[in-house]
Amino acid sequence: MQACKPAFESDHLAYLYLTTRLLLSYSFMQKYISLQRQLELLRMEYEYEKAAFAKEAAMMGIDRKVKRGDCWYPISVGRSYYNSLDRFVVEIHSTAADDDVVHNFEYGRPVCFFEKRADGSLRYMNFQATVSYAEPTRMVVELPGEMALTELQNADLAGVMLHFDDYSYRVMLSALNRTIECRKGRVATLRDIFHTAAPASWSSASSVALSLPWLNASQEEAVRHALRAKDVLIVHGPPGTGKTTTLVEAVCEVLKRESQVLVCAQSNTAVDWMCSQLAQRGVPILRIGNPTRVTPEMLAHTYEHRFAAHPDYPDLWQLRRTIKQLYSQPRGERAANFHQKIARLRERADELEVRIREALFSSSRVVSCTLTGAANPLLVGQHFHTLFIDEAAQALEAACWIPLQRADRVIFAGDHQQLPPTIKCPEALRSGLGITLMEQLAARKPECVHLLTVQYRMNEALMRFSSDWFYGGKLTAAPDVKHRSLLDELDVPIEWHDTTTQSEPSATTDAEEATPVVPTTHHEEFIGNSYGRINKAEARLTIAALHNYVDKIGMLRLLSERIDIGVISPYRAQVHYLRSLIKHDAKLKPLKKHITIDTVDAFQGQERDVIIVSMVRDNAEGQIGFLSDLRRMNVAITRARYKLIVLGSTETLCRHPFYKKLYDACLAQKEESNNKVTTV
Repeated sequence: MQACKPAFESDHLAYLYLTTRLLLSYSFMQKYISLQRQLELLRMEYEYEKAAFAKEAAMMGIDRKVKRGDCWYPISVGRSYYNSLDRFVVEIHSTAADDDVVHNFEYGRPVCFFEKRADGSLRYMNFQATVSYAEPTRMVVELPGEMALTELQNADLAGVMLHFDDYSYRVMLSALNRTIECRKGRVATLRDIFHTAAPASWSSASSVALSLPWLNASQEEAVRHALRAKDVLIVHGPPGTGKTTTLVEAVCEVLKRESQVLVCAQSNTAVDWMCSQLAQRGVPILRIGNPTRVTPEMLAHTYEHRFAAHPDYPDLWQLRRTIKQLYSQPRGERAANFHQKIARLRERADELEVRIREALFSSSRVVSCTLTGAANPLLVGQHFHTLFIDEAAQALEAACWIPLQRADRVIFAGDHQQLPPTIKCPEALRSGLGITLMEQLAARKPECVHLLTVQYRMNEALMRFSSDWFYGGKLTAAPDVKHRSLLDELDVPIEWHDTTTQSEPSATTDAEEATPVVPTTHHEEFIGNSYGRINKAEARLTIAALHNYVDKIGMLRLLSERIDIGVISPYRAQVHYLRSLIKHDAKLKPLKKHITIDTVDAFQGQERDVIIVSMVRDNAEGQIGFLSDLRRMNVAITRARYKLIVLGSTETLCRHPFYKKLYDACLAQKEESNNKVTTV
């Protein structure tokens, strides 16, 4: 019995040890159940989007993909070359571009090429490529090798289309997994602050001396908080409140105390805008990943351009050229020490490449990229004390954890009352995948949120409804914009044209020849999942409303003062129809360069002097679909500087309290304007 006792005790201790570890692991996982749920939902979204892409690829015709901006056909192949990073690229030109179609090709997106056979069927080429950068009718694409170019050049009628992008999902899932499994370090600390009751810490207010008289009080306070926050700060910037201005100032102030920061955003456009503002301040920038639209200003800051401009690059280029020449020799003519020579040349080339990379990073104060771009191998080994994330309210939580792996603290900037992330899987959306990290933090840690309260875009009347509904009435219009108007103080800043009862102009492209017809209910039409809904009668009324306001202002003034106009609709089909109407409208032809027609999503971050919104929905059931996402409508109604005109069916829309209150606000403004006229 004595001989058995030690073995028994040893097994018992091992059992207790394993049980304890399992309980601790279970407790640890339960603590971060919300992160586990995010992981499940992200996988669900990935599988849904992958299946949807495969279905669309099989069913959707090329013409429809071209109109959606997901395909160019036919194309011509331009010059090919090795870029500064030794990647083989080729220029692709769209030979049948349509001005009404805005393409969706942008840096980093995967594409595939195809050839259209005589019988109309498609033959997909056996390789995948990646967009380096894109212009309206030309893009540069990275190919896997010269054999791919040969196949492409041999095709008679070739085209290119977007391919399913699983890269972003892979890096997001990886970052989320690492975050969940992390047991110590700053990532673990930030995760605890974000997802538990652990408090965020701050330095004392007295330790931050700051005087920025060119900012307003709320902006200056936001910068002060950015310097004090040891873990996290949210700069909540409603429309027109100068969020980017504040963020740029915060970056500059942080750089007075730190050697380098990381600046990220959800989109290439937002990253480039931030970089351009910082570049104007003379801040040395290293832009990882090419901008979507490469301007000469931004091109100078890209990693590729700065790499090629480095003094050591000619030596590296010569080494690479020598290696290619050696490989091009026939095998029978190669020297006996061929492999040793290649190895020495590659070693020397690698040393030069590392030296150039280190020089670029060490000479840059700001390193910038998209959220998924933070997974770029170029950033391996790089760490930053402060991370700035712009557009944080449009970014999935998993995407934010990619750059958070490289930082000690984070400053989020955005507005969770505007556009949320795009979620395609209905179940994942209902289950909370679209609830961003910024939105969760704003609810859990309100002490970490700083609201910018002075807006510079809209006059007081335009701003008031959005301020009351979304921001607790806390916004004020800056004195310079408070009472401004395109016409005079008697103009109604917000109008609602009820398309249920309004007479429709006849089908003509000239409003002067339009004649009223019997009022009808302008019912919407459903034309497919990809395009959504259309309301052609309302579209014609939208053009008529535009004509009327153009007449009020006067064509000469519109052109001389370059007054710009935005026409917005939540539905892509309506946008395309409106574009076709305006394109063939003789009266509006002189204003073509001053009119932008697009979706709500495309107008995020933009502004125009005059905004006209076509709501589309008009049905007996009162169904409004995704118009019930009020954040989308907040974007639509806050783009105008001077004038907002809404066209929609009150019978359908005003069953919802938001639209009823908006309609009532329009009526109140109209009545107030009429009273002023009576008084005069």
